[in-house]
Amino acid sequence: MAQLIRSAKSGSDWTSNELAAYNITVVYQDAATFFEMPNLPQPSINSNVLTTLDYRNAPDDDTYRLLRNLDLATIQVPSEESAVDDFVVVLLRALGYEPRGRTSRTRKDLTLLVCGENRLVKTDVCLIDGDEIILLVQEDKRYMAPEDPQAQLIAEAIAAFTANNRTREQILGIPPLQSKVIAGITMTGTSPVFYKIKISAELVTAVGGGAYPNTQTIVYAHLPVVPRPQRRLSEGMKPLDSRQIILSCYEAFKRFVN
Repeated sequence: MAQLIRSAKSGSDWTSNELAAYNITVVYQDAATFFEMPNLPQPSINSNVLTTLDYRNAPDDDTYRLLRNLDLATIQVPSEESAVDDFVVVLLRALGYEPRGRTSRTRKDLTLLVCGENRLVKTDVCLIDGDEIILLVQEDKRYMAPEDPQAQLIAEAIAAFTANNRTREQILGIPPLQSKVIAGITMTGTSPVFYKIKISAELVTAVGGGAYPNTQTIVYAHLPVVPRPQRRLSEGMKPLDSRQIILSCYEAFKRFVN
Protein backbone atom coordinates (compact mmCIF):
# COMPACT_ATOMS: atom_id res chain seq x y z
CA MET A 1 0.00 0.00 0.00
CA ALA A 2 2.95 2.32 0.53
CA GLN A 3 3.38 2.36 -3.28
CA LEU A 4 -0.09 3.72 -3.98
CA ILE A 5 -0.21 7.08 -5.75
CA ARG A 6 -1.14 10.01 -3.52
CA SER A 7 -2.29 13.36 -4.82
CA ALA A 8 -3.65 16.61 -3.42
CA LYS A 9 -7.38 15.86 -3.53
CA SER A 10 -10.17 17.83 -1.92
CA GLY A 11 -12.19 16.00 0.70
CA SER A 12 -15.13 15.51 -1.68
CA ASP A 13 -12.84 13.56 -4.04
CA TRP A 14 -11.55 11.08 -1.47
CA THR A 15 -12.25 7.40 -2.21
CA SER A 16 -11.23 4.02 -0.84
CA ASN A 17 -7.90 4.56 -2.62
CA GLU A 18 -7.05 7.42 -0.25
CA LEU A 19 -7.97 5.28 2.74
CA ALA A 20 -5.62 2.55 1.56
CA ALA A 21 -2.91 5.08 0.67
CA TYR A 22 -2.91 6.44 4.22
CA ASN A 23 -3.23 3.07 6.00
CA ILE A 24 -6.84 3.63 7.11
CA THR A 25 -9.15 0.64 7.61
CA VAL A 26 -12.87 0.66 8.45
CA VAL A 27 -14.07 -2.16 10.71
CA TYR A 28 -17.80 -2.77 11.22
CA GLN A 29 -18.98 -3.87 14.66
CA ASP A 30 -22.23 -5.08 16.17
CA ALA A 31 -24.24 -2.71 18.37
CA ALA A 32 -23.03 -4.01 21.73
CA THR A 33 -19.36 -3.76 20.72
CA PHE A 34 -19.60 -0.43 18.94
CA PHE A 35 -21.73 1.42 21.51
CA GLU A 36 -19.98 -0.34 24.41
CA MET A 37 -23.25 -1.33 26.11
CA PRO A 38 -25.16 -4.64 26.13
CA ASN A 39 -28.52 -3.17 25.12
CA LEU A 40 -29.61 -0.10 23.21
CA PRO A 41 -31.23 2.60 25.39
CA GLN A 42 -34.65 4.13 24.98
CA PRO A 43 -34.27 7.32 22.91
CA SER A 44 -34.70 10.63 24.74
CA ILE A 45 -37.18 12.15 22.34
CA ASN A 46 -40.80 13.25 22.22
CA SER A 47 -42.70 9.96 22.60
CA ASN A 48 -45.08 10.94 19.79
CA VAL A 49 -42.19 10.57 17.33
CA LEU A 50 -42.06 6.86 18.19
CA THR A 51 -45.77 6.24 17.65
CA THR A 52 -46.82 8.58 14.82
CA LEU A 53 -46.33 7.09 11.38
CA ASP A 54 -47.26 10.06 9.19
CA TYR A 55 -46.52 13.74 9.75
CA ARG A 56 -50.10 14.62 8.77
CA ASN A 57 -51.27 12.93 11.97
CA ALA A 58 -48.72 14.56 14.26
CA PRO A 59 -50.33 15.65 17.56
CA ASP A 60 -47.85 18.46 18.22
CA ASP A 61 -45.66 20.91 16.30
CA ASP A 62 -42.32 19.32 17.23
CA THR A 63 -43.42 15.90 16.01
CA TYR A 64 -44.86 17.42 12.83
CA ARG A 65 -41.61 19.30 12.12
CA LEU A 66 -39.42 16.22 12.55
CA LEU A 67 -41.66 13.83 10.60
CA ARG A 68 -42.21 16.32 7.80
CA ASN A 69 -38.44 16.70 7.39
CA LEU A 70 -38.07 12.92 7.60
CA ASP A 71 -40.57 12.55 4.77
CA LEU A 72 -38.75 15.06 2.57
CA ALA A 73 -35.36 13.48 3.24
CA THR A 74 -36.62 9.97 2.46
CA ILE A 75 -37.80 10.99 -0.99
CA GLN A 76 -34.24 11.97 -1.98
CA VAL A 77 -34.98 14.15 -4.99
CA PRO A 78 -31.58 15.01 -6.55
CA SER A 79 -32.52 18.67 -6.96
CA GLU A 80 -33.26 18.89 -3.22
CA GLU A 81 -29.96 17.72 -1.78
CA SER A 82 -30.43 19.93 1.28
CA ALA A 83 -33.42 17.88 2.50
CA VAL A 84 -31.18 15.32 4.22
CA ASP A 85 -29.08 18.05 5.87
CA ASP A 86 -32.23 19.82 7.07
CA PHE A 87 -33.54 16.57 8.53
CA VAL A 88 -30.27 15.86 10.36
CA VAL A 89 -30.27 19.30 12.02
CA VAL A 90 -33.88 18.89 13.21
CA LEU A 91 -33.23 15.33 14.39
CA LEU A 92 -30.10 16.19 16.39
CA ARG A 93 -31.96 18.97 18.16
CA ALA A 94 -34.93 16.72 18.91
CA LEU A 95 -32.60 14.11 20.42
CA GLY A 96 -30.82 16.62 22.66
CA TYR A 97 -27.51 16.70 20.79
CA GLU A 98 -27.56 20.50 20.72
CA PRO A 99 -27.97 21.90 24.26
CA ARG A 100 -26.85 25.42 25.16
CA GLY A 101 -23.22 25.89 24.12
CA ARG A 102 -23.49 23.70 21.02
CA THR A 103 -24.39 24.77 17.49
CA SER A 104 -25.29 22.87 14.33
CA ARG A 105 -23.71 24.13 11.12
CA THR A 106 -24.36 23.15 7.52
CA ARG A 107 -21.89 23.44 4.63
CA LYS A 108 -19.04 24.60 6.86
CA ASP A 109 -15.71 24.96 5.04
CA LEU A 110 -12.55 23.37 6.44
CA THR A 111 -9.01 23.17 5.11
CA LEU A 112 -7.24 19.86 4.55
CA LEU A 113 -3.48 19.78 3.92
CA VAL A 114 -2.81 16.98 1.43
CA CYS A 115 0.53 16.29 -0.26
CA GLY A 116 1.78 19.75 0.68
CA GLU A 117 -1.24 21.61 -0.71
CA ASN A 118 -4.29 23.05 1.03
CA ARG A 119 -7.56 21.60 -0.25
CA LEU A 120 -11.16 22.41 0.61
CA VAL A 121 -13.35 20.18 2.75
CA LYS A 122 -17.02 21.14 2.94
CA THR A 123 -19.04 19.41 5.65
CA ASP A 124 -22.72 18.65 5.12
CA VAL A 125 -23.58 19.03 8.81
CA CYS A 126 -21.33 19.45 11.81
CA LEU A 127 -21.95 19.98 15.51
CA ILE A 128 -19.73 22.52 17.25
CA ASP A 129 -19.22 22.69 21.02
CA GLY A 130 -17.82 26.12 21.80
CA ASP A 131 -15.14 26.31 19.11
CA GLU A 132 -14.56 22.58 18.68
CA ILE A 133 -16.09 20.34 16.02
CA ILE A 134 -17.38 17.23 17.79
CA LEU A 135 -19.64 15.55 15.20
CA LEU A 136 -19.60 15.32 11.41
CA VAL A 137 -22.44 14.13 9.17
CA GLN A 138 -21.87 13.32 5.50
CA GLU A 139 -24.70 12.61 3.07
CA ASP A 140 -24.36 9.69 0.69
CA LYS A 141 -24.79 11.37 -2.69
CA ARG A 142 -24.14 8.31 -4.83
CA TYR A 143 -27.66 8.59 -6.22
CA MET A 144 -26.35 11.80 -7.84
CA ALA A 145 -22.65 11.08 -8.46
CA PRO A 146 -20.14 8.24 -7.86
CA GLU A 147 -18.80 9.57 -4.56
CA ASP A 148 -17.66 7.75 -1.43
CA PRO A 149 -19.34 9.17 1.70
CA GLN A 150 -17.24 7.04 4.04
CA ALA A 151 -13.94 8.32 2.65
CA GLN A 152 -15.30 11.87 2.52
CA LEU A 153 -16.31 11.66 6.18
CA ILE A 154 -12.83 10.51 7.22
CA ALA A 155 -11.23 13.33 5.23
CA GLU A 156 -13.51 15.76 7.07
CA ALA A 157 -12.49 14.24 10.41
CA ILE A 158 -8.81 14.82 9.62
CA ALA A 159 -9.58 18.43 8.70
CA ALA A 160 -11.71 18.89 11.83
CA PHE A 161 -8.97 17.47 14.08
CA THR A 162 -6.51 19.94 12.54
CA ALA A 163 -8.92 22.86 12.95
CA ASN A 164 -9.63 21.90 16.56
CA ASN A 165 -5.93 21.77 17.38
CA ARG A 166 -5.39 25.13 15.72
CA THR A 167 -8.12 26.56 17.94
CA ARG A 168 -6.53 25.04 21.04
CA GLU A 169 -3.16 26.59 20.26
CA GLN A 170 -4.02 29.94 18.72
CA ILE A 171 -7.23 30.88 20.56
CA LEU A 172 -7.34 28.91 23.81
CA GLY A 173 -3.58 28.82 24.39
CA ILE A 174 -3.49 25.15 25.33
CA PRO A 175 -1.43 22.28 23.87
CA PRO A 176 -2.74 20.43 20.82
CA LEU A 177 -4.08 16.90 21.16
CA GLN A 178 -2.02 13.99 19.88
CA SER A 179 -5.15 12.01 19.07
CA LYS A 180 -8.92 12.19 19.42
CA VAL A 181 -11.95 10.09 18.46
CA ILE A 182 -14.27 12.20 16.32
CA ALA A 183 -17.85 11.03 15.96
CA GLY A 184 -19.25 10.75 12.46
CA ILE A 185 -22.38 9.66 10.62
CA THR A 186 -23.08 8.98 6.95
CA MET A 187 -26.67 9.30 5.76
CA THR A 188 -28.39 7.66 2.83
CA GLY A 189 -31.72 9.43 2.97
CA THR A 190 -32.68 8.88 6.61
CA SER A 191 -30.68 5.65 7.01
CA PRO A 192 -27.48 6.24 9.05
CA VAL A 193 -24.14 4.52 9.57
CA PHE A 194 -22.29 5.53 12.75
CA TYR A 195 -18.50 5.98 12.97
CA LYS A 196 -15.84 6.42 15.65
CA ILE A 197 -12.90 7.99 13.84
CA LYS A 198 -9.65 8.14 15.81
CA ILE A 199 -7.45 10.81 14.25
CA SER A 200 -3.81 11.10 15.31
CA ALA A 201 -1.14 13.73 14.79
CA GLU A 202 0.86 11.06 12.93
CA LEU A 203 -1.96 10.57 10.42
CA VAL A 204 -2.37 14.33 9.91
CA THR A 205 1.38 14.67 9.24
CA ALA A 206 1.36 11.74 6.81
CA VAL A 207 -1.60 13.09 4.82
CA GLY A 208 -0.10 16.58 4.78
CA GLY A 209 3.18 15.27 3.38
CA GLY A 210 1.69 12.62 1.11
CA ALA A 211 3.39 9.78 3.02
CA TYR A 212 2.32 6.31 4.13
CA PRO A 213 1.96 6.26 7.94
CA ASN A 214 3.55 3.35 9.78
CA THR A 215 0.67 3.12 12.24
CA GLN A 216 -2.62 1.83 10.93
CA THR A 217 -5.71 3.94 11.64
CA ILE A 218 -8.75 1.79 12.44
CA VAL A 219 -12.14 3.46 12.08
CA TYR A 220 -14.99 1.62 13.78
CA ALA A 221 -18.46 1.68 12.23
CA HIS A 222 -21.95 0.38 12.96
CA LEU A 223 -24.80 -0.21 10.54
CA PRO A 224 -28.07 -0.46 12.51
CA VAL A 225 -29.81 -3.83 12.22
CA VAL A 226 -33.33 -3.10 10.96
CA PRO A 227 -36.24 -5.51 10.35
CA ARG A 228 -36.08 -5.30 6.53
CA PRO A 229 -32.41 -4.77 5.58
CA GLN A 230 -33.09 -5.25 1.88
CA ARG A 231 -35.35 -2.17 2.01
CA ARG A 232 -33.11 -0.19 4.36
CA LEU A 233 -32.36 2.66 1.95
CA SER A 234 -35.87 3.12 0.59
CA GLU A 235 -37.56 2.91 4.00
CA GLY A 236 -35.01 4.62 6.23
CA MET A 237 -36.70 5.81 9.42
CA LYS A 238 -40.23 5.87 8.00
CA PRO A 239 -41.49 2.55 9.51
CA LEU A 240 -42.02 2.70 13.27
CA ASP A 241 -40.06 -0.49 13.99
CA SER A 242 -36.97 0.73 12.12
CA ARG A 243 -37.40 4.20 13.62
CA GLN A 244 -37.26 2.83 17.17
CA ILE A 245 -34.02 0.95 16.49
CA ILE A 246 -32.29 3.79 14.67
CA LEU A 247 -33.28 6.40 17.27
CA SER A 248 -31.97 4.08 20.00
CA CYS A 249 -28.65 3.98 18.13
CA TYR A 250 -28.57 7.77 18.06
CA GLU A 251 -29.21 7.80 21.81
CA ALA A 252 -26.37 5.35 22.46
CA PHE A 253 -24.05 7.35 20.18
CA LYS A 254 -24.34 10.50 22.32
CA ARG A 255 -21.60 9.31 24.68
CA PHE A 256 -19.03 9.53 21.87
CA VAL A 257 -20.01 13.08 20.82
CA ASN A 258 -17.81 15.08 23.16
